[in-house]
Parts: sequence; C-alpha cells; structure tokens
Amino acid sequence: MTNLLEVKNLNIEYESNRGKVHAVNNVSFSIKKGEIFGLVGESGCGKSTTAFGISRLLRPPAQITGGSIKLNGTELMNLSEQEFDKIRWNKISIILQSAMNNLNPVIKIQDQLLDAILAHKKMNVKEAIKHAKYLFSLVDIQSDRLNSYPHELSGGMRQRVVIAMALALKPDLIIMDEPTTALDVVVQNGIINKILTLQKEFGFSILFITHDLPLMLEICDRVGVMYAGELVEVMKREELLHGARHPYTKGLLQSFPPLKGKKTRLKGIPGNPPDLITPPKGCNFHPRCPHAMTQCMEYEPQILGDEKGLVACHLYRVEGDTLEQISATSERY
Repeated sequence: MTNLLEVKNLNIEYESNRGKVHAVNNVSFSIKKGEIFGLVGESGCGKSTTAFGISRLLRPPAQITGGSIKLNGTELMNLSEQEFDKIRWNKISIILQSAMNNLNPVIKIQDQLLDAILAHKKMNVKEAIKHAKYLFSLVDIQSDRLNSYPHELSGGMRQRVVIAMALALKPDLIIMDEPTTALDVVVQNGIINKILTLQKEFGFSILFITHDLPLMLEICDRVGVMYAGELVEVMKREELLHGARHPYTKGLLQSFPPLKGKKTRLKGIPGNPPDLITPPKGCNFHPRCPHAMTQCMEYEPQILGDEKGLVACHLYRVEGDTLEQISATSERY
C-alpha cells in the first residue's frame, strides 16, 4: 500500500509566560491508504496537538515551527488558508472530543450539516437534504432527527452525527480525536463497530487518537506511542501487544487490566510526565524509567527501526537488519 499521509520532523510550540512549550518535537510517521493508525499516550503528550497541526486548526499561541506534512504527495505546509479550505472536509476531516461541544446548541442538526455540504459541493438545498438523509442512514439515525437540536439527542447519537458530518464529502483521511470519550462502554462499542464498518465500506484512512491503549489494540493496524511530545515507538498492533520495546510502552500495557486470560497485578508508571518548557536532559523518560542508564541522562536516543517497527531508546542497537536489546548497565528500580 502507498502512503496517504506523510508527517516528517513536525515541530509545534506554544508561547507561554514561562517560555516556549515544545508540545510536538520532531514527530515523523506515515499512514497508508486504507490504514487505521493510532496515536496513544498520556494526557498532554502531544497527540491532539499533532492532529490539530495536520488539519491546520492550531490557533495562537500555538504554531508549527518546522517539518513537513504531505497528503497524497501534496505539501500541505505550503498551501494558503484559501487553498487548504479545498482540502479540509474534501480530503481531511476531523472528529473532535466531546460531540456536544462540536455542535452549535442553538442551530438544528440539518442546518449544521447542510452548511458543510453546500460550502464544498455544487448542490441545491433539496439535493443537500437528500445527501444529509443518506449520511444519517449510514450511522443508523432516522432522518427526522435532522430537525432536532443537539440537546435533544443522546451522547451516542450526537457522536454519530459528528461521524456523519466527517463523512459528508467522503474524505481520504479522517482524524478521530478521542471519539468515544465520556460514552459508556456499551455505546462506545457501538460507535467503534460503526466506524470500522464504514471504514471497510468506503476505504478511508483513520488517524485514531486516544489514551485508551486496549481500545487501540483492538482496532488499529499500527500504533504510535507518544511521550512528552515525542514519538517513542511505532509497531504493528500484534507486535506491540506481544513484544513492546520501549519501557514507556511496556508501562502503559501493564497499567491496564487484560481483556482475556489470567488476572494480573497492575503496575503503572511511577512519577509524572516532564515539564515541556524545561524538559530533562537526555531521554525525556529517564526520570521514570526502571532501566535508566548514564547515557539516558546525557543525550537523546536515536530513532532506530527494523521490519517490526521503530523505537527511540538507548536499550537497543542495530545488528544487521534487526534491533537487538542490550543489557542495562544499571537499573533504578
């Protein structure tokens, strides 16, 4: 499969009274056509900021300070706002956290949906309404609900409305930022199954963002793990589940109860993420890492890769075509 999206060395900063916040630091990844790629990590690690950077939704004091974002070979960083408006919704759409906050509470659902359709499609109002009804049928909502206000719908229905809006123009890439946040488990399962069904039917790619690693391991083809604004590991779902390399990824996996098999004691990750204004010298994770070595505290690890995936950790070195784990010279815990 060819790459639909290519992000290379993306850097995003926020200006604050204390100085610059390095929210995204040299992040690189690609998403293939028809692939579901996940970004996971603790709150504040840069997942949503990365998504906002790709979709050009960042607002001051945030700004992209470097890097490249290509969609089907087109460099998005070079496009003017007017040129990018032709990309937004047509080629890239986004589903943000909390559907209630993404819908105008005083405007009917139909008017909000028609606004997106008519802005990008050469249709009359009658044709647009017909298309809106079709979109509602895709997400299993009765067409008479188009005349409802957001507060008249349940949380799950509102989330499906937002999904319908994202599908309105059949984009190549849909960014889903915590699409099931604040929904109960049953509704969440229904939303995820609907997303997967639609993805198989229309073949769009998904950038799926969440802090829920078990959920991500259920639906994503590949997973990227972010920590303190950096991408520390990228692996296929199956490889990550059984052979995570980075200590942070292993800690995340041990922080969630297994869905199947024997009960295990949860361990968690000690400490807290670093201050992104004054990050620690060397590897950002070394203050919390159980295998921190002297070199971890002195310089940043390189991103190394093989056929299994990528990892940025001093515990690994390249040996031929594969990565080999070395023995830590000292362990903190």
